[in-house]
Amino acid sequence: MTQQTAQPLDSSFRDPSGFVFEKDGTLYRQVNNIFKDSFDHFINSGCYDQLVEKQWLVSHEELVKNFTGSRDWYKTLKPQRVPFISYAHEWCFDLLKDAAILTLQLAKECTQFGIILKDATPFNIQWLDGRPVFIDTLSFERYDASQPWIAYRQFCESFLSPLLLMHYSHQPLQPFLSAYPDGIPLSITRSLLPWRSKFSFYTYLHIHMHDRLASRKTGKEIHPQNSGTFSEKKFHRLLDSLQSLILSLQWKGDATTWDQYYDEANQRDDYVLLKKKVIIEWLSELPETLSGVDLGANEGAFSFLLAAKNIRIIAADSDHSPINKLYRKIKQEKEKNILPLLIDLANPSSSTGLNNKERISFIHRTNCNLGLALALVHHLAIGKNIPFEKLAEFFANLADHFIIEFIPKTDKKVKFMLQQKKDIYNNYNEENFVHSFEKYFSIHKKHEIGNSGRILYMMKRHA
Repeated sequence: MTQQTAQPLDSSFRDPSGFVFEKDGTLYRQVNNIFKDSFDHFINSGCYDQLVEKQWLVSHEELVKNFTGSRDWYKTLKPQRVPFISYAHEWCFDLLKDAAILTLQLAKECTQFGIILKDATPFNIQWLDGRPVFIDTLSFERYDASQPWIAYRQFCESFLSPLLLMHYSHQPLQPFLSAYPDGIPLSITRSLLPWRSKFSFYTYLHIHMHDRLASRKTGKEIHPQNSGTFSEKKFHRLLDSLQSLILSLQWKGDATTWDQYYDEANQRDDYVLLKKKVIIEWLSELPETLSGVDLGANEGAFSFLLAAKNIRIIAADSDHSPINKLYRKIKQEKEKNILPLLIDLANPSSSTGLNNKERISFIHRTNCNLGLALALVHHLAIGKNIPFEKLAEFFANLADHFIIEFIPKTDKKVKFMLQQKKDIYNNYNEENFVHSFEKYFSIHKKHEIGNSGRILYMMKRHA
């Protein structure tokens, strides 16, 4: 028996068509013999070239080498690598919406090549250079007009359901996608949608009627378009109706506490300008920086500052409204270096799935050269009751260098926070802040921002 030298990633074992593995720090995808005919047709038909040219699918290099020693091996691919893997429960409304539109565009484009998209899950979409891109080369198989679209229900539950629920409720419901990683069941979506949603023909068709038909015990998948052969024309009508519905959905959430943060901050003398000036100066003194994480990014003013230096940035914030605004600005300005994500820093995404290994925690995915924590520490220390030492440990897991802002108790924002709760924070002072962070970092620079009383620290993680 041939000894295997490379194993599938923990996130890539469910598809018999093949799997992704890593060897010597390089990512590969194995195509199994069972998928040989579909894969060859996908490549030889010109579909692969068309999707790559449109920048809808990651490119790959074919290698005639069996790294795994598997008897099922047909080919090895070396795919274009995405810098950061994110999950749907970390995406704002418009990120999820654009991922849904890309999935439908792919499904429609493939039919001219005699190919159908067999999967419609957000796990197959990632973000590259500011745009969504499909990453699963093994999701394309031969089109069979006698069969309905096998991924129809998956699309409705994974994309349409959460978008509809957020559209009608005006609430960010990303935790639903964490609770239902395979998609929100149609029955749950149907029960949560308001009665008036039935007046939307396509919502009625793809959710209400779809669930009612699918709940019948027929032993096979039923959907509103399933009658006789599933012609290309019928399939396109289905895709067009889904796209029309999704394009009509909008994020209409109310403004939040931090929605106008920079408007207020810019009124404090030259506070923001002075802070930017110091950070730009410090950036020039750091070693080559390729990646960064902006914790508490809000609408991304400092994320754009780093992106202008050609640093890839994860802009993380728990507030949906500013993150959605940031993504819209990224699209408008065609910014390639910022990925905005919804991350609750007091409860960041954990490792989940089988053996808690299929989906990796935010901490283990984030290993950057540089981290920013600006006007953030007091929110976590006082707002979330997280001690300085726990914050220092958390930050040390994310980046080699950190620029951190300390805001003293005398600051009016901290005073306002303490009006809302009992002041039990006797240890909240600069001396304890420095002492706690020095256990994980060495402090290289310190700078008070004008007359604000706020202090910037530049730190380097201990080796």
